[in-house]
Amino acid sequence: MKAVHFGAGNIGRGFVGLLLHEAGYEVVFSDVAAALVEQLQQADSYTVSTVGQNPTTTVVDGFRALNSAQDPDSLTEEIASAEMVTTAVGANILRFVAPNIAAGIAARPAGAPPLAVLACENAINATDLLEQEIRANYQGDDLEEKAVFANTAVDRIVPVQAEGAGLDVTVEDFFEWAVERGPFDGHEPEVPGITWVDDLEPYIERKLFTVNTGHATTAWHGWAAGHATIAEAIADPAVSAQVEAVLGETSSLLIAQHGFSEEEMAAYRTKVLARFANTALPDPVERVGRGPLRKLSRHDRIVGPAASLAEQGMAHEALLSAFAAALAFTPEGDEEVARLQELLRTADADAATAEITGLSPDHPLHPEVRTLIAARTAD
Repeated sequence: MKAVHFGAGNIGRGFVGLLLHEAGYEVVFSDVAAALVEQLQQADSYTVSTVGQNPTTTVVDGFRALNSAQDPDSLTEEIASAEMVTTAVGANILRFVAPNIAAGIAARPAGAPPLAVLACENAINATDLLEQEIRANYQGDDLEEKAVFANTAVDRIVPVQAEGAGLDVTVEDFFEWAVERGPFDGHEPEVPGITWVDDLEPYIERKLFTVNTGHATTAWHGWAAGHATIAEAIADPAVSAQVEAVLGETSSLLIAQHGFSEEEMAAYRTKVLARFANTALPDPVERVGRGPLRKLSRHDRIVGPAASLAEQGMAHEALLSAFAAALAFTPEGDEEVARLQELLRTADADAATAEITGLSPDHPLHPEVRTLIAARTAD
C-alpha cells in the first residue's frame, strides 16, 4: 500500500506520516522546500518521540520524498498508483497542491480502486475545499469513479522542534484523527490511527472551538502578560482564568448545537488544559498566536463560535476579550501580524471589521467587534 502525503514538515512527519507508516503504508512525501526534500531523500529513517504520560519512540522508515515543484511528472505517477493522498500544508495552500492531485487522479488506470483523498488541516471541512479546487483543475468527467473525498478532524500538538533535531520530531502523546465514513460506502481504508465517524461536524467543532480556540487564547493573553511558552502562560492564574472563561462559552455552544453533555465537555476541557500545561512541550506563544487574520476570520476559532453565541443570545464576552488580545498581538516576523496592524493603522473601523471578521453589518456580533477594532484604529 502507498500513500502520498503533501507537506513534509513536523506535522506531516510527526503525525500523519507516522500513523500511515504504522498502518503499513509506504509514504511518499511531497513538498516544495528543496532542502527538506533533499534531507528526506538522503535519510533512511527518522524518529518520532512522544512526550506526556505515555512517552514512546518510533522509528519511521521506508519512505520516499519528491519535490512537487521540480518533479511534477514523478508526483503524477506516484498518485496514479497510490491508495491514499493526505495533506498537512495549511488550508490556504490547498489550492496550490490541487493541480498536482488532479493530474495524478486523471492518470489512474481504468478500473483501479478510487483514491482516498483526506485533507488533514486545522479547518472545518478542509477536504471539501480541496475537492472544489481539484474539480476546477480536473481534466475529464470520471472524477467520481477515480477518487473519494472525506473530511477529517485532526488533533495533535507539534511544538517548535529543538535546534539540531533534523528530521526527528517530538510531539505530544495525545492525538485524534477522525474521518467521516459515509463517502467510502463501507470500504474505509485500513488505518488503525483513524477513528471513523458517521457525523464529523461535532468532532470538528469540538476540537476547533476547544483546542484551537483555547490554544490561541492562551497564546494571545500569554504574550500580553510577557510569557514565553504556552505551558508558562497557562500556569499564570490570570491567563488560565481567561482561557477557562472562553472554553466555558464554547462548551455552552457545543452542548447546545451538538448535544454533548456538560460532563463530557467538562472532561474534554480538563484534558485540553492539561495538554497545554505539558512542560515537556515548550511551545512558544509567538508560534501558537501567529496568523491572526486567519484565526479571526468568520468561521474560525474566535469569530465563528462568538457569532453563533451572539445569534442565540448566549454569553460570549470572554471570546471578545480574546479577540481584543489578538488585535494587540504584535510580535515581529509574522506577515499576518504585519497586515493586521497595517489594517488597523490605515483602514476605517467599518472597512477593517469587514476584512478581518467577514461579518455583515447587520450581524448581532458586528457592533461589538467593530467597537474593539475602532479602539485599536483610534490609537
